[in-house]
Amino acid sequence: MDFIVAIDGPAGSGKSSISTIVADKLGFTHIDTGAMYRAVTLEALNRKINLENENEYDFIDKIEIINKLGKTYLNGKDVSKEIREEIVTNNVSTVAKLARVRAKMVTFQRMSSKGLVLMDGRDIGTVVLPNANLKIFLTASAECRAKRRCLQNKEMNIESDYETILKEIKERDYKDSHREISPLKQADDAILLDTSDMTIDEVVNTIIKLINERIGG
Repeated sequence: MDFIVAIDGPAGSGKSSISTIVADKLGFTHIDTGAMYRAVTLEALNRKINLENENEYDFIDKIEIINKLGKTYLNGKDVSKEIREEIVTNNVSTVAKLARVRAKMVTFQRMSSKGLVLMDGRDIGTVVLPNANLKIFLTASAECRAKRRCLQNKEMNIESDYETILKEIKERDYKDSHREISPLKQADDAILLDTSDMTIDEVVNTIIKLINERIGG
């Protein structure tokens, strides 16, 4: 049986953490596409290339990125913490807007969409999997997302400042929604879910209910 759930939304909206919980509860495969773009960004930074020069991304066909059990592996190394560091966060939009990078990632993402799959990102419902069985656009106020990101960083022992993160989130929102290739936007047939005043359990239960309704119980 194939059943595809596409969850899109802005930075810090909780897509990855919520998707992980929902997928675990329902036995779905979770694919965190944002983590994939972060891994590419990390590799580009490590190689010290010009991030805006598409011609310097020859390595894109030689690296291996795997999402497994909530962790992200780059060439066999667990980089789950590294890809959440500030330098990656501040540069991932630059890398993700490049056609060469997106083409490679989209191809990989589509190849992974077999069986019971929950995929989250910025353009899953609009570009990657436009025929998904269920599309959800997960969002929250910028202030709420900044607070959540601070808490997430604290749990990962990453130092952060609320005002700085709030500024970065607003800048990221603008970049993601105004980029020329695959901009962040809600699919016409996506269900809008604003989680600003919802607990994690409430969001999880709402999404599970929507999935079960589409599957048929």
